[in-house]
Amino acid sequence: MVLPIQPRVSDHMDQIKDMITQIINNDCAYTIDGDVYFAVDKSPNYGRLSGRKLENNRAGERVAVDSRKRNPADFALWKAAKPGEPSWDSPWGPGRPGWHIECTCQESIVSYWMHNGHVTNNNEKMSKSLGNFFTIRQITDLYHPLALRYFLLGTHYRSPVNYSIAQLEIASEAVFYIYQTLRDCEDTLSLFQEVNGRNVCITPAAQDCIRTLQTDFQTKMSDDLSTPHILNASLQEALRFINSCLNMLKKKQQKQQQLSAVESLTELGKEVKGVLSVLGLLSTLAYSEVLQQLKGKALKRAGMIEDDVLHLIEERALARKNKDFSKGDQIRADLASKGIALMDVGKETIWRPCVPVQQEPQAPASST
Repeated sequence: MVLPIQPRVSDHMDQIKDMITQIINNDCAYTIDGDVYFAVDKSPNYGRLSGRKLENNRAGERVAVDSRKRNPADFALWKAAKPGEPSWDSPWGPGRPGWHIECTCQESIVSYWMHNGHVTNNNEKMSKSLGNFFTIRQITDLYHPLALRYFLLGTHYRSPVNYSIAQLEIASEAVFYIYQTLRDCEDTLSLFQEVNGRNVCITPAAQDCIRTLQTDFQTKMSDDLSTPHILNASLQEALRFINSCLNMLKKKQQKQQQLSAVESLTELGKEVKGVLSVLGLLSTLAYSEVLQQLKGKALKRAGMIEDDVLHLIEERALARKNKDFSKGDQIRADLASKGIALMDVGKETIWRPCVPVQQEPQAPASST
């Protein structure tokens, strides 16, 4: 089923033409060869929402400047018809609305105004003309969509975003850490079902952590959506606290201490998931499925399949068994350079994605 697109510009053509006429009558717009342009210097409040002064605007940043305009920053309210394009009759001749005027007539003014910074690649503006741009599809072919979202949230929306493979790797590892923590939390809580319904208090440390996360989230989101601070400060602290609770529950404790740790884990997990949900970082999929997807992307970036990694894990285990620790270390280092980290857990070796580690050059062999 295809849902109706509402509102439609074509259903508001009379309102658009009436508004343009009113703007012209207010001496805030002018006509040139069937085009109508808004005169930005006639609006004393122009730039107030973005916080930019008119003289600081960068003309031609996205499109070539029309030399007919009185001011390079003036923008089209109505465009004269071109062959093969849809057009409507108007007092200025056949044409179509400029995209700035469409939403003005269709909906009331927005309550919140956001204008994002430019996307750069190696500190150079990303654009089709320079041939240095990437599509979302190309990026998500190698990186999980949640990693891309985390990367974008890591820069304030009004600041330039410098596209970087290194930063995407860091974001991908951060998302894996988040979902590994959530899954470990879920698995642990499933072992302590007897806590449900009991009158158990969370620990004072957990209360402080929850209070800090709530206050920090409210304060920073109210401060022009300062998402980088949330990701790098209070959220990380909450995740570390969850992992400390998980480690605590692995040790022998008195029953009441154990129950308090479980309740703390439950409440803090709810708060973390609430923050992730608002930021668009909480998937509807099972945590284990997201982790598997992240591992699949890491394997693709490394040019490997999981069987390759498992074979190298076996090869490393055999080398260590034979006391060939140098070979075992080299296998671990080779995989780490491809973004695959090996972790020895008891007698088992498991792997997870990591930021690729650049290997140090080996010293040349002695000629003696």
